Amino acid sequence: MIGIRGLYLSGACVAMIATATTAHAQTEQAKKDVTTGEIVVTAQFRSQKLQDTPLAITAMTGASLAARGQTNVAEVAAQTPNVTLTPQNAYLGPGIIAFIRGVGQTDPNFALEPGVGMYIDDVYLPTLTGSLLDLMDLDRVEVLRGPQGTLSGRNSLGGSIKLYSVKPQGNGKGMVEGTYGSFNRIDMRAFFDLKLADNLFLRVSGATKNRDGYVKRLDYAKTHPGSNVPTQATGDSPVLGTLGGTSFTAGKVALRWQPATNVEINVSGDYTRQRDEPGATVLVYGNSIAQFAGSPVSKSPARPWLRGTNGASIPLNCAFVTSGVNSCDTVPAGYDGRYVSYATFFDNAASDSQMPYKPLTLNPHSNLDNYGFAGTIDWTIADDLALKSISAYRHYNSSWAFAEGAPVQPSMLEQAQANTQWSEEIRLSGKALNRRLDYTVGGFYFHAKGTYTGRIDLNYAGIDFLHGPDTTPATNKAIFANVSGKLTEALTITGGIRASWDTKDYTYSRHNPDGSPILPCTGYPFVVGQPSNCAIAALNGLNAHFEKQRTDWRIAGDYRFSPQLMAYAQVSTGYRAGGVNPRPFYINQAQSFQPETIVAYEAGFKSDLFDRKLRVNVSAFYNDYKNIILTVLNCPNTLGFPATPCLQPKNVGSAHVKGIEVETTIRPTAGLSIDASVSYLDFKYTTVDTASTGVGPNMIPPYTPQWKWNAGVQYDIPDVLKGTLSLRADGNYQSHIYVDPTNVDSAVVSTSTTTNGGGGSLATQVATNKIDGYFLGNGRITWKSAADGWTASVEVRNIFNKYYFTSMTANYVSIGTVSGAPGLPRTWAVTLKKDF
Repeated sequence: MIGIRGLYLSGACVAMIATATTAHAQTEQAKKDVTTGEIVVTAQFRSQKLQDTPLAITAMTGASLAARGQTNVAEVAAQTPNVTLTPQNAYLGPGIIAFIRGVGQTDPNFALEPGVGMYIDDVYLPTLTGSLLDLMDLDRVEVLRGPQGTLSGRNSLGGSIKLYSVKPQGNGKGMVEGTYGSFNRIDMRAFFDLKLADNLFLRVSGATKNRDGYVKRLDYAKTHPGSNVPTQATGDSPVLGTLGGTSFTAGKVALRWQPATNVEINVSGDYTRQRDEPGATVLVYGNSIAQFAGSPVSKSPARPWLRGTNGASIPLNCAFVTSGVNSCDTVPAGYDGRYVSYATFFDNAASDSQMPYKPLTLNPHSNLDNYGFAGTIDWTIADDLALKSISAYRHYNSSWAFAEGAPVQPSMLEQAQANTQWSEEIRLSGKALNRRLDYTVGGFYFHAKGTYTGRIDLNYAGIDFLHGPDTTPATNKAIFANVSGKLTEALTITGGIRASWDTKDYTYSRHNPDGSPILPCTGYPFVVGQPSNCAIAALNGLNAHFEKQRTDWRIAGDYRFSPQLMAYAQVSTGYRAGGVNPRPFYINQAQSFQPETIVAYEAGFKSDLFDRKLRVNVSAFYNDYKNIILTVLNCPNTLGFPATPCLQPKNVGSAHVKGIEVETTIRPTAGLSIDASVSYLDFKYTTVDTASTGVGPNMIPPYTPQWKWNAGVQYDIPDVLKGTLSLRADGNYQSHIYVDPTNVDSAVVSTSTTTNGGGGSLATQVATNKIDGYFLGNGRITWKSAADGWTASVEVRNIFNKYYFTSMTANYVSIGTVSGAPGLPRTWAVTLKKDF
């Protein structure tokens, strides 16, 4: 977070290259290491220069992140090959979607493991909720691509993302930074670092980020006078609120104590508070008659989701889609339809004996309270032997609301998750055989208690119930060993093994929204006269147990041909734990799924050429990926239950995945640096269970672009107003992705021309779960004083004002809607910082 010169360093491509002049080659090299800012990483349990680490690893300093104006971990994906990180959409709350090389997860529920491991100071975070981490007071970020079964360990099947904080130095330094920008953005960051005693140091850091929402929630009746839609506005203004606004505060206190010359103890406590609006969401497809069908058997009438002012049922159609090919809306002047939603967070369906818990109003919000404590002990027992202990406790509470982007509500949800975790890791590291052998042995223990609760209001399915509290206690135990030996001065062989034991329990709790028990059905469940929610009665009280042992291994070799070139190759394995479906709507959906596994083959080289003015690094990989776990929207119609609603994790099949990643950093002249990367991924199913999942052999996993590339250039001009002026431009591109395992480019569906009195007519609509490829450009100008610690920056993000989606919720079959999460339009910001 400090500094203005971006230093983008990666295991496949790292560095800024500087020249040093000295007669002695060894001294010259040492000087270069300092001036290039070569990152030292700990991916293999020992300190290594990034270029000496035989892994595909991208690392970034806090200074490089600041040079790009990046403030949360999702933004790191822009310059990282084959990595997709994006905020969760409004449906799944305050968290992150993370995929690396086609492996990841979208659902934050505790029954599912992330697939990409997230770590703060080597402390594992077990869920996607709470993992959209702020880049506050960081020393570095390490992104390890490929399975980390013997290194990071637990469920890091696709890779790991590790954040490392700056340790207290006791140097009396500090910083205050403020930012103002578009949508009334106001950010503040600060830290100070003090010496409390000769061997005791304190560092306190904090950040706050606030921004208004950029999607307007409008009242349809106010903006379309004469329509049949009832109003929800309380005054003359048509604005009900906004979506996408943020209010974030975080703080951290860290202590470093050195009671002896060979012992260092670091303890820290941190707290994060978010009080955000629901994520920015707009309706991009709406096509439903908007009523739950009646029963010809009992002659029960249909139940509309919303009755109009004239008493007639209001369809959910193109009139509520505010922009795009599926829109027939007439958005009022002064509003950009691309950033408009008609969401009310109010279900005004009529109450009856089968759906008695109406109407329902939700408070639009996305909240998170996340805190933790960590303690690390580093004890150098002897010159060639050291012990490391990492102890941690973390807890979070989160809650969020979701409503479809129309006054007609096919589904409306209020969900909450709470998690408490304890972890302990012990590592004993040493050197042997005249320091030609490095080894680490250790153990890991992790226990978490997760609880999920939700008010699940599904008009389209005829159910409205209280989901939970579902409890998910889980435990992981592991022992591991890693050894690296120099067979010659140039050749190093590395081997690793890790044995893991996983257990997880899941208990289902289902009640009516008032807490009363759900009574069993006596006939067809979805008709007036049957007990409310009786179709899900059999789920209450069920519990499931998952238990598995897994052993992973890794063999790697690297050969340094010269100081300028190192090549490596490795074979490694990894796994992600199985479990049970956390969201069965009927008893036939309460199914388990098995762990998924990978055997990964990788080779690459790392090079520094032309006196370290050019760094070009390449990694290529081939993965044998089995028992792939993906959450599908297709369930078989069995035991007399309908196929929808359905949201079920399944082992969809196996695949071969191959790809290549190229990264480079070029520093042709003093003050000029260029960094770039490109990646390609080819995913091919070898077997797939199409019949029960709907996933076809030519489909690919969600959030997995085939191509990604980025390029950045920075030019530093000295002696400008007694300081340095830095000009930086960045651009990144990703090809199209799908948001569901069942890839749909376009499904053309006939639709009604009824427009509720507000728009035109549209004969057909096109549904998709595809997000088209897009390019984003950013620019930043920074001036830093040479003497008094002042820094000023001006930035523009999304310079070309590209309209794009970061994620989607595509329920066009069961619900009749597709909602997209639009990224921010063009924004600007001004930042002023003072180092002292």
